[in-house]
Amino acid sequence: MLSGSPDSVSGALVGWAHKRRAKILIRRQNAGSPQNSSQKRKVVSVVDLLQYLPILIFLGVALALSALFVFLPMAVSRLTGSHKPEADKLSEYECGFPAFEDPRSQFDVRFYLVAILFIVFDLEAAFLFPWAVSLKNTGWAGWITMVVFLFELVIGYAYAWKKGALDWE
Repeated sequence: MLSGSPDSVSGALVGWAHKRRAKILIRRQNAGSPQNSSQKRKVVSVVDLLQYLPILIFLGVALALSALFVFLPMAVSRLTGSHKPEADKLSEYECGFPAFEDPRSQFDVRFYLVAILFIVFDLEAAFLFPWAVSLKNTGWAGWITMVVFLFELVIGYAYAWKKGALDWE
């Protein structure tokens, strides 16, 4: 009954929950039938929490998998003996070699220039994808606008190249 796609599993759980709710309501109606016609019938509102069962199962599986991904490598490391802390392993290093200067030292401005250029051209790519998808809807106006945008970026790229921002010593 619970084999198949995730939709069939959640559908079976929701169907089971609705049947259970209907049985509970019928029992309450039969048990609370008024003896006297002058008695007012009390309406019972039942919150069906079983409809949230698939979400709870999903959260439980996600929590279990995340805990497994965190703790399993640590446990395997300790069991196989590869967890042997030494002074060399515990020392700080940056980019594969030990840090030998004050951490508050200034960086060369070229690092920042390369980072900014990367962000600019990365955003260009981010603007190209939605434009390409909606090109049929925007027509010639969208095409001309994107050509102007790309032309401005090419001018900026040529300027950065001419100034030597892309040269590395």
